[in-house]
Amino acid sequence: MGVRARQWVIAVVGAVLTVAMLWLGLWQMRVFEDKENESAAARAGQAPVPLLDFVSADGTVGDIYGKPASVTGHYLASQQARVTAEDGTVRVLTAFQLADGRVLAVVRGVLPAGVSTIPAPPSGELTQSGIFLPSEAGSGQGDSGTDLGTVRLPVLAQFWPQQLLPGFITLRGPDSEAQGLRMAVVALPTGSGSIQNIGYALQWWVFAAFGAFMTFRFVRALGRDGSLGTLADQEEE
Repeated sequence: MGVRARQWVIAVVGAVLTVAMLWLGLWQMRVFEDKENESAAARAGQAPVPLLDFVSADGTVGDIYGKPASVTGHYLASQQARVTAEDGTVRVLTAFQLADGRVLAVVRGVLPAGVSTIPAPPSGELTQSGIFLPSEAGSGQGDSGTDLGTVRLPVLAQFWPQQLLPGFITLRGPDSEAQGLRMAVVALPTGSGSIQNIGYALQWWVFAAFGAFMTFRFVRALGRDGSLGTLADQEEE
């Protein structure tokens, strides 16, 4: 077999092995993401627990983000905001005051298509439950006390005078529908996947990089050695 043919064989085998190791790394990352999503879904599927058991008076938060929580208080109908997403979906955000005077931001639901007026919240003391989530990310540019791009608690704190809890809840479908709204989609926080799967993914990618490097070295060395051998044969003749 000639030098060029051997170079091609090594290059093809090396490329196949490199691609296989890259794919294995991606597969391990998918396994990690699936485990994270399963963990987040499992947390969201738990029974509601009293929110104030996990959020202390000084704002310290226990292991409650991404879990269903319940809280008792009353809505402040004068403190409401629209949270408009890029796709035009409008979530209704209303202040919910607790017995200790603090306020919890509550996503009551989504305005139905064609509806622009925010339905009044229920009156009187009641218990509400939903997934407790941290403040959402966003630029905050153009946000006001009544119009937001995301649920940004630092922005709300500039317009709502009460002390805010470090998070908000999104009501479940039946509770939203009872208030004349549609269920809001909840973006669950990332769960805890297996660190071992991340390690495997990184390991396969390191192997792939090493394999590509060694394939290049072998092909180059074979070409150099083959050329030298050819010249030596010509000199002997």
